[in-house]
Amino acid sequence: MFKPVHKIITSTPLFAMPALAAEGGTQTGITSVGPAMFLFIIAGMLLLTLVFRSVANHLAKFITGKVGQFRIRSALAKRSPDVLHDFILPGAYGGLAKIDHAILTSGGILCIQTKHVNGIVFGGEDEAQWTNVDGVHRRRFLNPLIQNEGRSRALRKVVPDVPVENLVIFTGSVEFTMAPPKNVIHVRELESFVAKHVFGPSKIQDWQAVWLTVNAAVLRDDAARKDFSAQISFG
Repeated sequence: MFKPVHKIITSTPLFAMPALAAEGGTQTGITSVGPAMFLFIIAGMLLLTLVFRSVANHLAKFITGKVGQFRIRSALAKRSPDVLHDFILPGAYGGLAKIDHAILTSGGILCIQTKHVNGIVFGGEDEAQWTNVDGVHRRRFLNPLIQNEGRSRALRKVVPDVPVENLVIFTGSVEFTMAPPKNVIHVRELESFVAKHVFGPSKIQDWQAVWLTVNAAVLRDDAARKDFSAQISFG
């Protein structure tokens, strides 16, 4: 009477074995996907790291550039009340000229261009391009003295009897491979440079009139800004 029941009970594990095998096969399939998923996650993490590093570098450059500009404005404000920033004049030979900063001193006007650079810079006074090496990055840029000379001439055209000096100021952790050309300084030298700067003999008596003339020539309307932007895009 009990033997058939015993046979049914003992035969049950035999029917269960295929199901277990099937389950084991499914686990093997999932495990085979594991390394690919792991590599995908690692690649994603590396990509995010590179993106984060790039964003961080750009943000740091932006912030330090703004700090450098603030240092320049503060130093100029200490030396003279007659300062202009980021303004547009008619170009000396047509077009428009955008000047970073200009300051009226006891001997004349300093026409200033600023460059924010990290790393090493080298280039001669008469070379058309200079080189900047920052870590593994290497780039060429226009000689700022030559570039700013056109802006200085725009100022000279407005006040032809006034000495106008071309000055380039670097901000950032920049190093020069050799002594930089005359009138190329770091922002930390700006206050002492302005204090010691002496122009040649001048017969100008009314500096207030000179500065009023410069201010009157400045193009402050939105149309001038748009025209200058178009000029840069075209160039």
